[in-house]
Amino acid sequence: MIHPRCQTSLEVILIRSRMIDVGSKSEIYREALAEGEIILSPETIQLIKDRKVEKGDVFSISEIAAILSAKKTPELIPFCHPIPITNVSVEFEVDVNSIFVRGRVKSIGRTGVEMEALMATATALLNIWDMVKKYEKDDSGQYPITRVRDIRVVSKIKRKMTTK
Repeated sequence: MIHPRCQTSLEVILIRSRMIDVGSKSEIYREALAEGEIILSPETIQLIKDRKVEKGDVFSISEIAAILSAKKTPELIPFCHPIPITNVSVEFEVDVNSIFVRGRVKSIGRTGVEMEALMATATALLNIWDMVKKYEKDDSGQYPITRVRDIRVVSKIKRKMTTK
């Protein structure tokens, strides 16, 4: 049922939605670490390790994609504030049939960087998938093994800055 003051369901969504005002918050150091995993075939993992993926170096390109996506988070998540990111780092840990990705984002600002860390991690994982999908497809074009899982925020830090 549409709210009595609204003409359309879109108006209901707009009435119930709003960005949080962080203007009165102090600028402090903020950091967030997110992680996730992509499951791949052992053969694909070996191609990545041997740098034989046709599209290029999976880790370098995925790191660049992660950094770019962290900076673009407010363009994709409607109520994320544009924040002054001071650093984005990405780590990859290769296992027999998976790659763990950890994205860390740092900022000095009025709001946290968890969404940016999640975005960096998710984008790195999706970029890996895109780069190796050719090797992961079965005879019918499906992905029986490949999956992205367990994307989460591992930790976040808020610390007041000291003046010199």
